[in-house]
Amino acid sequence: MIMVENIDPSLIDWSRAQFALTAFYHWIFVPLTLGLGVIMAVMETIYLRTGDEFWKKTAKFWMKLFGINFAIGVATGLILEFQFGTNWSNYSWFVGDIFGAPLAIEGVVAFFMEATFIAIMFFGWNKVSKRMHLAATWLTVLGATFSALWILVANAWMQYPAGMQFNPDTVRNEMFDFGAVALSPMAINKFFHTVLSSWVLGGVCVVGVSCWFLLKKRQQKFALASIKVGSITGLIASLLLLWTGDGSAYCVAQYQPMKLAAMEGLYKGSEGVGLVAIGVLNPAKKDYNDAVDPFLFKLEFPKLLSFLTDRNTNAFVPGITDLINGGYPLGQGTAISAQEKIARGKVAIQALANYRNAVKEKDTEAASMHRATLDQHFKYFGYGYIKDPSRLIPSVPLTFYSFRIMVILGGYFILMFIVVLLFNKKEKILRHKWLQWVCLLSIPLAYIAGQAGWVVAEVGRQPWAIQDLMPTGVAISKLTASSVQLSFFLFLILFTVLLIAEIRIMLKAINKGPELPE
Repeated sequence: MIMVENIDPSLIDWSRAQFALTAFYHWIFVPLTLGLGVIMAVMETIYLRTGDEFWKKTAKFWMKLFGINFAIGVATGLILEFQFGTNWSNYSWFVGDIFGAPLAIEGVVAFFMEATFIAIMFFGWNKVSKRMHLAATWLTVLGATFSALWILVANAWMQYPAGMQFNPDTVRNEMFDFGAVALSPMAINKFFHTVLSSWVLGGVCVVGVSCWFLLKKRQQKFALASIKVGSITGLIASLLLLWTGDGSAYCVAQYQPMKLAAMEGLYKGSEGVGLVAIGVLNPAKKDYNDAVDPFLFKLEFPKLLSFLTDRNTNAFVPGITDLINGGYPLGQGTAISAQEKIARGKVAIQALANYRNAVKEKDTEAASMHRATLDQHFKYFGYGYIKDPSRLIPSVPLTFYSFRIMVILGGYFILMFIVVLLFNKKEKILRHKWLQWVCLLSIPLAYIAGQAGWVVAEVGRQPWAIQDLMPTGVAISKLTASSVQLSFFLFLILFTVLLIAEIRIMLKAINKGPELPE
């Protein structure tokens, strides 16, 4: 039985903060690994096709930056996975049979695939054939992408648990359909959206660093060639992100309507709802049931949100108030209130306790009756641990503004890549320092966009560790808040030192430049 009595609220907060800290630092390294990997592999492919040593040395330069970033990313990733056992043991017990499967595949297959071929990629230039080396480079990139795939499958399952059944005898969820877990629409969209956003970041970084060389009047041929490959890769990925973003929004609407409502600052649902382009939330809005207008100002695209969520411009989209109070149209019926879900969740929790007592007393008839009650209400199991319906509402300002930062920066990168390609066509970018500075200063914006996307994904689904099945407060380990607080600051110091070390090493490598004549 999952016990939650007398949990220190600060323990929940510090456990969440520690995991968020580790995830934040980890996601600084991962997207650059995925993005640089594709770009350097494309450059080596050009080298194989042309035989031009220039492309070999260009690929080797970006490969050096890839290696520096990859090594530190591995360290933060390992710590992130270990925290599921140290800080979230209830979660690991409850769904470890499912959640552990994709992580095991990631470790056994993808990670070892990377580890095997990365050695050939870095040290095999003069020891294997050109084709073999190119294959090793692409397989390293593929291994990194596979690693991201299985981690994102695990994360997507937390957002949309599928392919599982609950075993009341062990109080664990068990997988019965691996395909439903690995190929759920949430997993597919999350994978493509995340990987493509990493390619965008890789493109922005390559273009930005190359513009630094132009500003310093160094390695102009190398810089122009890198800008071309980086901006083409980034533009293609940015345009594809429009497709995956649409798919992601549709999945959120279907499986996480409260997150969608928070993303849009939507309190009162209606038919034909518009999509907010830009807006300023009203800080006076304190309660989901009050009559205060949630916006001080907003501009929206008419009926677009309804179309994105249901492919129907007149579809009803529930708001936060609707989701709490219920009563809105849902399929062929009417949605129940959050209070009713909580009541049914409590019935499920009590039925589980009654079932286990009946089994212990060998009362098969009573066990069968309680098992039927549990199965009937299990979809609301997690709600039984929620005491106040308002706890089901995530941070609206953080989710709303993070979503707009991500989308606006995504549109900015499309424009930037188009302008760069046009100016790079006849080397006109050499005469426009303002554009060189814009590209260089855009590097941190790409990181901000990626982090904002993860804020939307993770903050927007609170209070759930597993959507509708396990609140965050039930998932934590029995630790003291002070011990988690101590480890938080230790990790903060460690990760910051690693980040500073990586930046210094990468800046030194960039300043040295490629092994090409000026």
